[in-house]
Amino acid sequence: MTSKVTVTIDPHVHSEGSYDGHEPVELLLEQASDIGLDGIVVTDHDTIAESLRAAELAPQYGLVGIPGVEVSTAAGHLLAIGVEERPEPHRPLDETVEWIRDAGGTAVVPHPFQRTRHGIRRGRITDCDAIEVYNAWIFTGYRNRRARKFADRCDYPGVAASDAHSAKYLGRAYTELTIEGVGSKADLDSERIAEAIGNGDAEVHGRRQPLPRSVRHYALGAGRKVGHGVAASVPSFAWF
Repeated sequence: MTSKVTVTIDPHVHSEGSYDGHEPVELLLEQASDIGLDGIVVTDHDTIAESLRAAELAPQYGLVGIPGVEVSTAAGHLLAIGVEERPEPHRPLDETVEWIRDAGGTAVVPHPFQRTRHGIRRGRITDCDAIEVYNAWIFTGYRNRRARKFADRCDYPGVAASDAHSAKYLGRAYTELTIEGVGSKADLDSERIAEAIGNGDAEVHGRRQPLPRSVRHYALGAGRKVGHGVAASVPSFAWF
């Protein structure tokens, strides 16, 4: 009889190490343990230091340690799950995906098609390991349904994630993985989790964030996008 274990993972979480995160990894790990998750992936924007620390501390909370990062590619944001180094930001998407795979990780496209959140456009997704088909920060269900249809049509595995920026929203969406050939959860490591995500051995679960929080999140995202556009339009020699 083949042994297997089932684990629940929130693969897209932000800590205070991210420019838009709020709380230390210790609080995130404590919350994850309290609500019954088996692991989280701290995926701060273009920085991996706090994620590595979270992965190291995770066993103290009864969790699987899984490092990762949300890297900015030339096409949009990409989750690198199971890597111990940060991919170089702003590189072409295909090169970044290949780098993540060579590093033993899994490349997941988060919140696809959402331009205000730097989601990768449909025509730019030519290769990845999985698609985030349920993101709990979605304003309406349309974007999640569209992501699910795209993943199904292109035969990409799907994952669900909270995209939480504070502990209280952690686990609102999560991915359930069934991993063959493992005797117990204690035998799991980051590599096996990342591999299982890429193999498509997952079920997705989730519910949206409270509406007022989603509205505020979208407003902040749109404001940052406008700010970046204004900054880019100012000549580099300007003194004001």
